[in-house]
Formats: sequence, structure tokens, C-alpha cells
Amino acid sequence: MPDALPDVSRDAWSGVHRGPLREGEWVRLTDQKGRRHNFELVPGKRFFSNRGHLEHDELIGREEGFTVTSSAGGEYLVFRPLLSEFVVSMPRGAAVVYPKDAAQIVAMADIFPGAHVVEAGVGSGALTCSLLRAVGPFGKVSSYERREEFAEVARKNVTQFFGAPDGQTHPAWQLTLGDLAEALPASGERCDRIILDMLAPWECLDAAADALVPGGIVCAYVATTTQLSRFVETVRLHGGFTEPQPWESLVRDWHVEGLAVRPGHKMIGHTAFLVTARRMAPGQRPPLKRRRPAPGAYGPDYLGPRPPGVPAEDAIEDLAADTTADTTADVTGDVTEA
Repeated sequence: MPDALPDVSRDAWSGVHRGPLREGEWVRLTDQKGRRHNFELVPGKRFFSNRGHLEHDELIGREEGFTVTSSAGGEYLVFRPLLSEFVVSMPRGAAVVYPKDAAQIVAMADIFPGAHVVEAGVGSGALTCSLLRAVGPFGKVSSYERREEFAEVARKNVTQFFGAPDGQTHPAWQLTLGDLAEALPASGERCDRIILDMLAPWECLDAAADALVPGGIVCAYVATTTQLSRFVETVRLHGGFTEPQPWESLVRDWHVEGLAVRPGHKMIGHTAFLVTARRMAPGQRPPLKRRRPAPGAYGPDYLGPRPPGVPAEDAIEDLAADTTADTTADVTGDVTEA
């Protein structure tokens, strides 16, 4: 057998270990029906389930990737949890950013080692873990959270994943209790990327624009189409960003057994929309997009922000020009009688 790899250096702050399982680590047990259990290894403790119990001491000291049998005959597969597995099972204060969206954010917002990333809000810390792993110990993640109870849950989850000794937090992480729209300008921070996971991200756009370096990226994570529309149109109206790019990702598993190859019955469908845009240099504006809006897109019923070149008056005039002669006559008659 080849020599075993040494454990991952503590200085990497990856949240990953190699070698035998040790006390204080978290493990993930999966039973024959796919049910999963996560717990911390503590000498002398027992894990209980509907299939009996297991001694923690039976797991400590063994290389991960083995099966173990409980007192009542239940079989379990034992591994250290992956980051994608940890975030969907960790304690929650707010809804978590699912791994499929966190992966999109890291890739499409181009989070790189050494980057300074600003995050608002922190939620339960799921996205924070992905951002911290991406920027590494020499980068910086500045998280802003308005609710103290959410900040406390996130602090515990991030500390648990990265396995910091004595409760030490990740050296690249700074958690601030407060509203990003006020706290970020007051801090004077400049950053490479800003991730807005909040109810009204458009309210923080001016603060984001002031903090981002030219070429930096703002990324919004929103749940509804109304939020998506409001943020995209606000970015366009601001003028200091490139044309915003909105999208969503859907993940579908497949069933594969011999000739029975088909889509799975379950999938991770809509979780949220993502929008990215890049910061222009000071005083610079992107070229106006030469496209004609869809008929009625900015008509009188539209009450949101309007992009440059599409004032409300023009939209109403366009609508009036499309009105039939009979309708115009009826309206004129009504006015005369009144």
C-alpha cells in the first residue's frame, strides 16, 4: 500500500481532515434506507437510533469509509461529512443557501483565494462556509447580519465546520451585527465582491457601489420574481454597473439500474434567483443596451424603476398609439358628457 497522506494543515482552514477519525470530529452515518445522522465523536458516548445503539469508541481511530453494525443489527456507512452535506443538516436560524446555489455564487461571482468578500446577511452560515473556503486564510469575508439570533447560530455553525480549537473563529471572517446599508459605508471597507442575501437587496445597492472596486461583482440571491425584477431594474437605473445577468439553477438526479435509466422522481427545483453585475470605473457608464422592450413591459401598470431611455410618459404614449379608433372615440364621448 502507498504511504498515507498527512492530515490537511491547520493553516489551510479547510474544514477537512485526513487519517483516522478522532474525538471532537463530526461524522455522518447513513443507513440502508439513506437516512443520515450527524454527530460529534465523544469518547464514552453512544449513538442511539431505531436500530439500536453504537459506541463512539468503535468509530474513533478508524479510517473513514467503513460500515458498522448497531446493537440491533442496523448497518451504517461512516464518513466525515462533506461541506455540501454539513450545510443541509446543520442547525438553522434562517433558511440556508443550498449547495447548488452556493456553488453557482462561488463560480459565477468569481470568488478567488485572497479576495475580500462582503456578505449580507449571514443567515445560518451555510454560504459563509463556502465563501471562507474559497477566499482561504489570506482573504477576508465580512458578514453583516441584522438579527442577533441568526448571527449566533451562524457563528456556531461556522466554528463547528472549520473545527476551530477553543472556539477560535476563522481568521478570515469578520461578523458584524448591523444593517449593511449603514454599517458598510461607516466602515470605509473596500472589497472585491458583494453577496446580498436579503429581503430588499436594492436598498443596499448604493452602499455596494461605493465599496466595490472597479471590476468588482455584486451578486444578489432572491427568492421571488418581484424581488428579481426590482433588483435588476434598480441596477440598470443606477448606471454604475454592467447589464445585470439573472438566472436560476435546477438540479435533477437520475435513476440508473441496468436498462432502467430515467430521471429521478425528486429534484431540487427552484430555490432562488441569482443576479450578477460588474462595477464600472468611477464616472463611467455602460453603453445603453440597444434593445426594444417587449410591448407593455414598461406600460402604465408597471410601477418599478425604469431603465434609462424608458420614461413613463413615452410608455403611456406608446400604449395610446396602439389603441383602436373606436376606443378613442368612446373615451372622448365620455369626457364630453362629463
